[in-house]
Amino acid sequence: MEWTDHIRPDDLQQLIINWEEQLPLKGTSQERDYNPVVKLFNPLGIGTWLLTECDNDGLAFGLSDTGYPELGYISLEEVFAVKLPGGLHIEQDRYWTAKHTLSEYAAQARSAGAIRA
Repeated sequence: MEWTDHIRPDDLQQLIINWEEQLPLKGTSQERDYNPVVKLFNPLGIGTWLLTECDNDGLAFGLSDTGYPELGYISLEEVFAVKLPGGLHIEQDRYWTAKHTLSEYAAQARSAGAIRA
C-alpha cells in the first residue's frame, strides 16, 4: 500500500499546495506559518504528527512527537511503513481540525512536553 493511500485526497492536495507555495519562501522572512492540514497518530501509543506541507515524494514538514516534540521533515513512506501489533498502522485523524498555526502548536508542545491536539 502506498503512503498516499493513508491520507485523504483533499488533504494530500492541500499539503502539496502548501509545499509549492512555501518552497520559494523557505529561509526568508516571508515563510508562511500554516495551520496543520493533517494529524497522524499511533492508535496504540506514542506517536503524533501535525503536518503542514508535503512534496510529491512524501517528504513532509511539521511537528512530530515520538517521545518529545520537534519541528522538522519526515518521510511519510517511513511513517506509514511502521507495522503495529494486530495489523494496525499509523492513521490520519479524520475528525481533527487545526485550531492554531504550526508555531503555536510547537510552542504549546514545548511547554507541555508533548503535542496537545
